[in-house]
Amino acid sequence: MVPMSGGTVASLPEGLLDEGVWFRVEAAGTAAAVRRTAERLAADLAMPEKRIADLAIVAAEAAGNLVKHAQQGTMLVRTIRTAEQAGVEMIAIDSGPGIADVAHALGDGHSTAGTLGIGLGAILRQASRWDIYSLPGKGTVLSMQVWPGPAPAPDWAAGLTRPITGETVSGDAVASREVDGRHQMLVSDGLGHGGLAAAASHEAVRVFRQTPAAPPAAVVEALHRTLGHTRGAALAVAELDPVAGVVRYAGLGNISGTVFGPDGTRRGMISMPGIAGHQRRQIREYDYPMLPGSIVVMHSDGLVDRWNPAEYPGLLTRSIELIAGTVLRDAGTRRDDAGVLVARLP
Repeated sequence: MVPMSGGTVASLPEGLLDEGVWFRVEAAGTAAAVRRTAERLAADLAMPEKRIADLAIVAAEAAGNLVKHAQQGTMLVRTIRTAEQAGVEMIAIDSGPGIADVAHALGDGHSTAGTLGIGLGAILRQASRWDIYSLPGKGTVLSMQVWPGPAPAPDWAAGLTRPITGETVSGDAVASREVDGRHQMLVSDGLGHGGLAAAASHEAVRVFRQTPAAPPAAVVEALHRTLGHTRGAALAVAELDPVAGVVRYAGLGNISGTVFGPDGTRRGMISMPGIAGHQRRQIREYDYPMLPGSIVVMHSDGLVDRWNPAEYPGLLTRSIELIAGTVLRDAGTRRDDAGVLVARLP
């Protein structure tokens, strides 16, 4: 977690533009820092002034709602990109009382804290895209995107990473790519914590994005060969093939992968023992059935496997950002870096 002070926010380093900044939002001063960071990020991306103003409203209302209503509220501010444009995404997560009637709460004038109650309605009007999922007693996850132009189609994969308490960078990293018709996703968990673990996972992401199109086992082999100068990492690569109706999966070390079917089935995927860059016995690739509408979830061992989607009615039909945020909140541990990646193909 990266807490920010209420002071002036300097221009953000390039690395933070894409990975983002986490805030623990408990006081009005932190909510103001969220807004200033979002504005500065948008300015660094050369977004139009009108959209920066819209973004400021979205950031202020979302962070303000966490201060007024939430428990253990956190918020991520980060860059999102396509080949044509770059925007700003914010994800607000809390473990508060939740919202029993989300549709009613989205209307202006609704409030549970004696305020004007215009926050969610303002977010709806100013954001390019948004989604919300809330359960009474569990809390709320709200995702918001502000683009300089028309919002692009939703991406097929989205992930979140969060550092262990006390660190400013995460040793976990996630990435996705579409190359020669292959939809592939990577989760990497650099050994240990801090800067050296982050460097290993960043190198894994770099190699993953540059490696020519190949099956997951071949990609993992390429990663293993090139991570020898780093601390090493547990990592896995999955490939979603809707034509064949399968997920192809290969991994080294303690990365979990699961296919959640629309029929309620749940299939865990197997990684082999080893440390990419240092030791491996073999790299094997496995195929798993994938029905239309299936969700693929991969995560590091900073999240537990006890998370059960049956306890979250309707969640798997919502945006993949909301799924990732909910899994991170309820399955993540503060005693380790945490990374989760969720994918769904149309």
